[in-house]
Amino acid sequence: MAINPHHTIEELNGTRCSVIEKKITADRAEYIKSILESSGEQVQMSTDDSGIITLGVKNVQFNVLHALYARSLKTKEGKLVTPAIWYQSDQTGDFYWGYAGK
Repeated sequence: MAINPHHTIEELNGTRCSVIEKKITADRAEYIKSILESSGEQVQMSTDDSGIITLGVKNVQFNVLHALYARSLKTKEGKLVTPAIWYQSDQTGDFYWGYAGK
């Protein structure tokens, strides 16, 4: 569940996309998809024959690390997405660096 540190571009469903995460579960894909769509991104998901999901956005200039630390990602409720929320961990403090990793 790591944030991809490299800006990777691949073709998903016939569209060039900036890859957000690869080899993720359906639950994780839906969670990330809801965050990205709430932040105004157009999401593409691709599933191969073995059920491996790759998730990307149509904006090839989008970089999830920059968006996360620039504080531009929001949840459906309008809450700022911190690394704790992105990693689906429990936040242990008031600041974005305080979270209990899984």
